[in-house]
Amino acid sequence: MEQNQQHNRRKADQELEAALEQLESILTEGETEDEAIPDISTSNANAVDQSEDVTDADLAAWEDAVADIEQYLEGRTKSNS
Repeated sequence: MEQNQQHNRRKADQELEAALEQLESILTEGETEDEAIPDISTSNANAVDQSEDVTDADLAAWEDAVADIEQYLEGRTKSNS
């Protein structure tokens, strides 16, 4: 029974790691797409600056969350070894 639980936990860990890697690649891809889009708005620069600040803050929050999760998983992997 204990071996089955360990197997299920390892499988869940692997699935979570794969999902995190996929999320990271999506975030990285999003960064390059954001850089490729030229800023054509000249009529309301304040609105553009505010929306970019919100987007940057959201992206930074996601990156921080991913980093925290990766650190947690590394700690769990080391403690399970």
